[in-house]
Amino acid sequence: MQKKIVFKILLSFAFITQAQSAESGGMPQLNPEFWVSQIVWLVITFGALYIVLSKVILPKISDNLEIRRSQILENIEIAEKQREESEQKVKEFEKIILNSKIEAKNIFNEARQKVLSDIDKKRNELENSLEQEIVSAEEEIKALNTSSIENIKQIATETSSNLIKQLIGEEISRDNISSIVNEIAKKESEKRDNV
Repeated sequence: MQKKIVFKILLSFAFITQAQSAESGGMPQLNPEFWVSQIVWLVITFGALYIVLSKVILPKISDNLEIRRSQILENIEIAEKQREESEQKVKEFEKIILNSKIEAKNIFNEARQKVLSDIDKKRNELENSLEQEIVSAEEEIKALNTSSIENIKQIATETSSNLIKQLIGEEISRDNISSIVNEIAKKESEKRDNV
């Protein structure tokens, strides 16, 4: 069908130019005698060009285009896979980082709790130790106080007995002197308690 259209166009061109060439008589291409041979060579030339293009050049071009298209699609698939893998790795790294932060926070809290419990334990031990030492010191003070009072009473009794013996020359019973010293110590103790 295309050949018929091309042929009709050429014939109409030939008829139009025949009238013009008959008048001018100049160019041989426009001379109607050569038109048939020119048309034959035109058909042969363009036919050969069409065959070469359709059978040799265009298949190679389409094959190259198909190869490039398949390579591009393959590269796109590879790039998509790599993008998915990288997104997966990013998610894994984010998860690892989040888990590490949570674990570090837990370790910190555990260490903090351990330190606080150790501090509380040491403080309780120290308070108990101080309480025991205070109780022990108070008992020692009471014992010293009691023993010192008794020692003072005894020293006062002996000293009084020796003084009276030197003054009077006679010995008074130590029980009498001891009761007087106890009475005086009792009054002094009551005065201290009232203050």
